[in-house]
Amino acid sequence: MALRVLCDPRNPCNRSVLNENYGVSLPWINRRKTSPAPTQKVAKGVTVSSLPVAPASFHLHKVSSLLPVSQTDSEKGILSLVERGLIPRAARITLEKPPVLPRPVPLHEFHTKHQRTGADSKKAEGAPYPSEDEARTSSFASKDSKEKGNIAPPPSCISFLPSKKSRERLGLSPLKQESASSSALLPKASEMMLAQSFQKVVSEFDIQVRNGVLDYSSSDLQGLKRHCCLFWGGILSFLEKVGNLLKDYAVPYAIIRGRRVMEIAPDFELNQRPTREDLLSVIRDALAIRKLLGRPGQRYKGQNGRQAAATKIQATWRGHKLRKAYIQFRQHQWATGVIAIPWLIHIHMRRVRKILKEARQRHLENFHLRAKHLAANWSRIRTSRRTIIHVPSLGYAHSVREATRDFAIKQGSQIGRLCEIQDPNVDVIYVCPFEMSEEMQDYYKRLLGLQTAVKSGNPEDIADLRDRFKILTPEAIHSFPGRPMSLATFLKYSPRTLQRIRRLIQGKAAYLVGGLLGQDDLEVADTLDLPVLGSSPEVSRLYSSKSGSKRIFNAAQVPVPPGRYDIYRWQQVVEFLSQLVIDYPEVKRWVFKADHDFGGNGTAFCDVTAHLRCYTWVLNERRRYGPEIWKKSWAHEPALAKISQELPGLLAQHARAVNEKRFPTWGKFLQTFVRQGGIIEAFPPSDSITNITVDMLIEPTGAIAMVSCGDQFHADGPFRSSGTTLPQASVEPQALNALCFQVGEACRNRGVVGYFSIDFATFIHPRTLGQQVWAIDLDLRYSDHLASTQLLLYVTNGKLDCSLSRFQVQLVPKKPKSRHVQRQPPEAGPIVSRYAVMSTSIRHANLSIIYYSVFLQMCKAHGIGYDLELREGSIFIPFEDQKRNRFGMITVGEHLRGVLMTFAQHLFIIYQELSAPNMHAETNFKGAVQDVESILGVAEENKMRFDKEEKEEEAKARGTTK
Repeated sequence: MALRVLCDPRNPCNRSVLNENYGVSLPWINRRKTSPAPTQKVAKGVTVSSLPVAPASFHLHKVSSLLPVSQTDSEKGILSLVERGLIPRAARITLEKPPVLPRPVPLHEFHTKHQRTGADSKKAEGAPYPSEDEARTSSFASKDSKEKGNIAPPPSCISFLPSKKSRERLGLSPLKQESASSSALLPKASEMMLAQSFQKVVSEFDIQVRNGVLDYSSSDLQGLKRHCCLFWGGILSFLEKVGNLLKDYAVPYAIIRGRRVMEIAPDFELNQRPTREDLLSVIRDALAIRKLLGRPGQRYKGQNGRQAAATKIQATWRGHKLRKAYIQFRQHQWATGVIAIPWLIHIHMRRVRKILKEARQRHLENFHLRAKHLAANWSRIRTSRRTIIHVPSLGYAHSVREATRDFAIKQGSQIGRLCEIQDPNVDVIYVCPFEMSEEMQDYYKRLLGLQTAVKSGNPEDIADLRDRFKILTPEAIHSFPGRPMSLATFLKYSPRTLQRIRRLIQGKAAYLVGGLLGQDDLEVADTLDLPVLGSSPEVSRLYSSKSGSKRIFNAAQVPVPPGRYDIYRWQQVVEFLSQLVIDYPEVKRWVFKADHDFGGNGTAFCDVTAHLRCYTWVLNERRRYGPEIWKKSWAHEPALAKISQELPGLLAQHARAVNEKRFPTWGKFLQTFVRQGGIIEAFPPSDSITNITVDMLIEPTGAIAMVSCGDQFHADGPFRSSGTTLPQASVEPQALNALCFQVGEACRNRGVVGYFSIDFATFIHPRTLGQQVWAIDLDLRYSDHLASTQLLLYVTNGKLDCSLSRFQVQLVPKKPKSRHVQRQPPEAGPIVSRYAVMSTSIRHANLSIIYYSVFLQMCKAHGIGYDLELREGSIFIPFEDQKRNRFGMITVGEHLRGVLMTFAQHLFIIYQELSAPNMHAETNFKGAVQDVESILGVAEENKMRFDKEEKEEEAKARGTTK
């Protein structure tokens, strides 16, 4: 019953019960007397008089004066005046006395911003709320209030302020709490004076703890209990935790600050548990206690010390044991990972290799099936409408591609393949290894459109043949910039280009012509479901190597230079070269060629006899024994030993690589030579050497044909071809045809199909004084020489007869000047012979600073061009427009001597235009001109000799007749 009364403040007995049980005297609160509201009559209608409004004329006409505003209207406010039109809306209003005045705001420090100064407390309207110290004195004042009968200040349980953390948790700032509490409870002035008197008497509640035991009978603890009556449970629990801490560490004596306990104890009532530092923060002289607690072994001197020591020993031992086991487990785990990771990688690689092997085997089987189908239908396909996809890819090894300078330009220098549209039944799709600009595309559109103009002889008859050819660029070249990858690899990773090719060849007969075929070519062909006119990658890789070509030449029984092949060790190099020097002492220079390099990049040479100290002695020994006995091993064994001793140092000092940028020393070249394998062969022992390039075709049916032949000229040394003169004029056509068909027969017997080229060297042998022809190289791919030949035949509409080494064109007959219409059919033009000089490797570094259109205008200004009627002049072949430092050139003329002179003259003019006096650009113009001049000198010498022989024969004939 008493509890119900205490919980109901409206109960009339609440005040008396609270005073009797707890000594709390509540103040009397006088209730207001509520007076009933006077009853009035409800007014209906408008109770506000109408306000004056500005007339309409005031808004329609401009007025120089404002309307008068009365005092009553001005009291309604500025907004009312504007709405009624008494003040214009655009008027600028200035208040004489602004309602808000700016005033600087005082800024306080963080620790003083919630404290009130003496001046501020005087300015306050009501009495301030009692401070925390004043509130703590209320418990003592409540006892005296019973004896003296005075009105007690508010009890501590009501006036207690929560700690700072609690206030933050409640979301109230100290200033708001102070204002809220002061407005709720405003004690009288006498009560405030009484609270201040009690504040002076209150103690700090210093609680003494001896050996971890609280003295519950001490006055400070009892005072703290009375002061914190409503939350004494939390305070007591906190004090017991402090006592247990002191008892555990055997602290003999300590003093707990009660006020500090009241501040921090409410923070740990719900969830948070006090830490050791929190417990030590309420003890006086906490630094000394902390040092005592940190003393080694102190914990085991206190409460349950033996048990804690035993627990610590057991925990340490168990931790050590588990740590040791864990370390051993991690070692085993690491060892397992070391073993398992390589094994998993090996398994994964083996699985990938198996998948790749199966895929390549499937592509190879499909390649052979399509090749058989192509061979069975070749007679029909070659005479019907068809589409040829040209992919001039070079499937060399990665090391070779990476070491080749401008590898993309090497693949893109066969744009003459587009000229196969000369056959009206052929459409061409040419895959280019780089993006072509609109300028280059327009140039080739106009060049290929000259077919009608060439036939008619009228330059204005240019046809639009854009529907006959397409130039596509794989999009993967942007994903792999700067990578020396084969064009077939780029095309394999270009699904959009493959899809476009499928659409272009849909429903048409088509086949693919590549370069040096690789695995990616077969995958592209399998993706497009097209047959390939070419050999399998294994056959191409085997017989395109230098050692493989020697096997073909030996099987064909054609003459080859003395040498050895399939060399893979340094000991073999010394042994074979020593034997060759003994067997062929007349050879002055020996050439070393790596198997899988091309274009002279993997070639080195050495003039052995010029630097061999024992060479004279070897010749004397050979002369002493005689040629027949010298062939026996016992006769030349001492000479072989001497040469073998001198060769290593001789080669290291005097051997030179053709590509000195790639192989600056003999040691660098020897590493590549031994890794790839290679050959050693003799350089022709003559000062006048001519190289010949012959392009052959083995059709799917097995038919062998010679499609092009020409004599080489060299602008970059004797081991690199810079161009050809067509047709060849160095060897008798019948002898050359016989050699070529022998090589073609050997290639066909070994499964070679498609285009391939043979390189010969011809010279006058110093001993026999007869012409010697050696087969020196074989490439199983579509050559740059053949692509240039296709362009030459396209722009001249001529025919090349390789069996007779003759190139003829039919000129357009001149139209009569008479205006009478002739009823007779036009006569055919005369057939004349033509010679051409073709090059695809003319380079000049300054060419990159001008555009092709400017270059062509410059050549036109100097009279360099092509005559469609006479089929004479020069035609340029730009390859790419990014670096623009290399281009091709074809010059056509009536005589070989004349076309060589024209070619050299045009190169000299272009060189003068591109070169500056103070600029030293990289170019091969000078080398090309010098080589052409040397060819002209030899031709002039031969002509003079032939004329002399003819005169002698005529003189003999006259003497015989007399």
